[in-house]
Amino acid sequence: MPEKIICVVGPTACGKTKLGVLLAKRYDGEVVSADSMQIYKGMTIGTAAPTAEEMEGVPHHMIAVADPAEQWSAARYAQAAIPIVDDILARGKRPILVGGTGLWLDAVVQGRTFAGGHAGGAVRKELQDRMAREGIGPLLEELRQVDPEAAQRLHPADEKRILRALEVYRETGKTISAHNAETAALPPRYDAVWIGLQFRDRADMKALIDCRVDAMVAAGLLEEVRQLLESGLPREATALQAIGYKEFLGVLDGTAAVEEAVAEVKLRSRQYAKRQLTWLRRNRDIHWIWWEKDRDFARALQVSTEILTAAGVS
Repeated sequence: MPEKIICVVGPTACGKTKLGVLLAKRYDGEVVSADSMQIYKGMTIGTAAPTAEEMEGVPHHMIAVADPAEQWSAARYAQAAIPIVDDILARGKRPILVGGTGLWLDAVVQGRTFAGGHAGGAVRKELQDRMAREGIGPLLEELRQVDPEAAQRLHPADEKRILRALEVYRETGKTISAHNAETAALPPRYDAVWIGLQFRDRADMKALIDCRVDAMVAAGLLEEVRQLLESGLPREATALQAIGYKEFLGVLDGTAAVEEAVAEVKLRSRQYAKRQLTWLRRNRDIHWIWWEKDRDFARALQVSTEILTAAGVS
């Protein structure tokens, strides 16, 4: 039987970090972050990475492990996180995956390998150059010839995935559809118990997100963005496209006022939370805990314990 792990998921600002720590203390566990921006060094404020005080002595992994100039994929994350999860289990501890990046969580739990292909390599560059000259149409037609299933599935505007599918086929000789079908048939690597947090009233979630953004600004988000730029990080780096960072680049440029940037960060954060929920709701294994006006962590811990006990976690 696969080993049991605990996954704490939900939209931004819902309290995943706090519940993850509470569960780790109850189940002798260690937290593995599954957040696509908390992996970067020097991005503590804007990503709401847990502070030492918030960790409460619980070991946390996969936080501030990457250079902001790097671009991480779900495949790279899984490659780094799975050995950590296995090590936690080998030491008799309970891994607790905490985060809102659904694709990354799925990659670890399923333990699936990802199709070959080297983003940024010669094949990708050739495809990008061709797209710049001819548009995406001829590339989509080429994909239709070799992988009609992928061509049918992908929207014509989804240039990134169309290029990826062609890249995989050219470099490996196998279609991405064939690879996905093979890996989907494999059993999951871990037996995950999923616990989700969300507000019953969307307005309460929006209010909490707004408060969190105000707190980030007060804590020095603008200065954090300035330091990243001064360190030599290119403006086009993936890390600087994160919500909170991209908007404040405009403040440093003088093209946006702080108030405008704050309003934009709040809006984009609320939109992101909505996308996170859309992704997570497809997972029917999630046991949802619904917040009312305020987040009652004592109750959430109690409900989580009941869920975990029923699932055989002790």
